Amino acid sequence: MEQGKSRLAQEFEKREKGRLVRLNKYISEAGLCSRREADRLIEAGRVQVDGKTAVPGQKVSDNQEILVDGKSIFKEEEMVLLAVNKPRGVVCTTDKRWGDQTVEELIHYPKRVFYMGRLDKDSEGLLLMTNNGEILNKMMRAGNYHEKEYLVRVNRPVTEAFLSGMAKGGIPVQEQQTRPCKVEKTGERTFRIILTQGLNRQIRRMCEYFGYQVVKLKRIRIMNIMLGDLPTGSYREISREEQEELYRRIQGSSNQPVRENRGRREEWKKKDSE
Repeated sequence: MEQGKSRLAQEFEKREKGRLVRLNKYISEAGLCSRREADRLIEAGRVQVDGKTAVPGQKVSDNQEILVDGKSIFKEEEMVLLAVNKPRGVVCTTDKRWGDQTVEELIHYPKRVFYMGRLDKDSEGLLLMTNNGEILNKMMRAGNYHEKEYLVRVNRPVTEAFLSGMAKGGIPVQEQQTRPCKVEKTGERTFRIILTQGLNRQIRRMCEYFGYQVVKLKRIRIMNIMLGDLPTGSYREISREEQEELYRRIQGSSNQPVRENRGRREEWKKKDSE
């Protein structure tokens, strides 16, 4: 990291010591997982506080002993924010039952970090990893309408009707409908797409809706963070300048569960038409 710390890092490091916070927030700030996943761990009885099984909604401080699956966790003192170029075949999970290589195993980072905005096993490209649970939530909540950009290759020629249908939105995915998005043809069978959602296997399911199969899917941008020429399988620290721009963009963003907001949808549509 360059000399001098970004406002993002400063906010992370100035958190009050000894203050009481919700257990799911503490686990998230320790870089173990998101708050939602932390809630699942607590509900499953996998978290202990001072030797007792934790309960949902419990408040804790960093003066207490907190164990997850029998291992002590601590809030990191220094923020970590990495850009990773995930190869195809590597999985975004901590579940090792199937023998796949995980992102954590790929990068072997010395501190505990957690990915934000997973990519499925067959997809590749930009993945962000951090120990900052607050930024994780603010960046990846769909309700904040932050952009993610992908390059896609499909199994047959891209038509104007296909592009128009993809961009229009309203495609059913996981009992939800896709938002309007930006789509641009880049070759006979390739296109660029910018989403503000993160539904499970969203682009693949959108393509399948129109009778296409994705051959290759690569994420190249999350908000202002670009994949660039980062080699496949490697990572880099996000620069101070990138962190400052990221800090500016997430001001006012919520870390609460998604609630569709008509005003934000109209704002996105307006930007899309400009």
